[in-house]
Amino acid sequence: MAKTPPPFAPFEWKIAWRYLRARRAEGGVSVMTWISLIGITLAVFALIATLAVRSGFRSEFVGTILGANAHVTVYSAGEVDAQGRIDRKIADFDAMADRIAQVPGVQRAAPLVKGQVLLTNRDRSTGVEVYGIRPGDLYSLPGIAESKQAYGDLSRFDEGIAIGSGVARAIGATVGDTVRVTSPNGVKTAFGTSPRVNAYEVVYVFSAGRYDIDRTRVYMPFTEAQSFFNREGVADEIEIMVDNPENLDPLLFPILEAAGERTQVWTWKDSSGGFLRALEVEDNVMFIILSILVLIAAMNIVSGLIMLVKNKGRDIGILRTIGLSEGSVLRVFFICGAFTGIIGTAMGVILGCLFALYIDPIFSFVNFVMGGGVWDPAIRGIYALPAELHLSDVLKAVGLSLGLSFFVTYFPARRAARLNPVEALRYE
Repeated sequence: MAKTPPPFAPFEWKIAWRYLRARRAEGGVSVMTWISLIGITLAVFALIATLAVRSGFRSEFVGTILGANAHVTVYSAGEVDAQGRIDRKIADFDAMADRIAQVPGVQRAAPLVKGQVLLTNRDRSTGVEVYGIRPGDLYSLPGIAESKQAYGDLSRFDEGIAIGSGVARAIGATVGDTVRVTSPNGVKTAFGTSPRVNAYEVVYVFSAGRYDIDRTRVYMPFTEAQSFFNREGVADEIEIMVDNPENLDPLLFPILEAAGERTQVWTWKDSSGGFLRALEVEDNVMFIILSILVLIAAMNIVSGLIMLVKNKGRDIGILRTIGLSEGSVLRVFFICGAFTGIIGTAMGVILGCLFALYIDPIFSFVNFVMGGGVWDPAIRGIYALPAELHLSDVLKAVGLSLGLSFFVTYFPARRAARLNPVEALRYE
């Protein structure tokens, strides 16, 4: 009794390889094979590049948000004063900050004073938001204190103010310049409230990585901000930094308990959650669209295999006649299609990874060819096209491409296996 060969035996691989490299004159379909290969390569490349840019966008936006903003902010719910207005100032801010700092998972808690002013340098002015903060607390903001594009001396912060790079460009200021800060809510007199105007030296210019922050934010020493905005002895809010800003929910109740009664919290996800959710929806839609692109590329394999089966009908009849089983014939043609999918996927992975790793010089070249101005940070919020390569994204693209390639390959391979050898050889 003859021994049945195991699945994917060496002779099956040899037959499949012979069919793949056969010239068209010999009944091969090398042109269709190349078209399928290029289609799979480009589709996988586009999928990996999109996933990398998607991850880079989210990481860049979250990083810049967390690098220059509070992870959690505590506000006072307020009390009604004698004039019937709600007073939301925090009087015991130091004690509240100390209690919150003791909560496990909280890195620091710092009081802030905030206000909107007009910043003027010579004949140029712009509206900005002032953050009154203590020097030690400002040093703990990585987006400000560790900014690679920053210049000036942050150790002199208590002698002046720190402004964003966008603010500096808007008013033509640099380190060492003296600028005027004008607040409409200034000195109270018998004739009403007159604007308050103070002059400060610019000691530090930062670039937080977010255009909207660099274009609107100014930092002022905490005690000076209290005096300038008529906040003597009080603060507007408590800024909190935590160890794991991506997982804030378990900390919110302990923070509220430590803050005391009539307080409320606002997290970075509350302020930016809408944008992140929109980004996530867009990511899912793009993944679906590119998955369809991979499917379309994989369908070229079906066309090539159908032509191959038609051209190799005589060979199939002879192989079946000499004893090849339906399973062996199926595996021969399955290898032909799967091999195209595997090689195309591998080439697409290489191109996609190279794109993600060298996106900066590629983007610089595109910007040069287009004459500059391809990327407007005022619209996109960040200064460059980011990309971040994750193994999970690469595996997701590989799994999708191979899965679709193997799936569509099975049907023409099964058709070849079920071909009647008598019908195949009738007209030969």
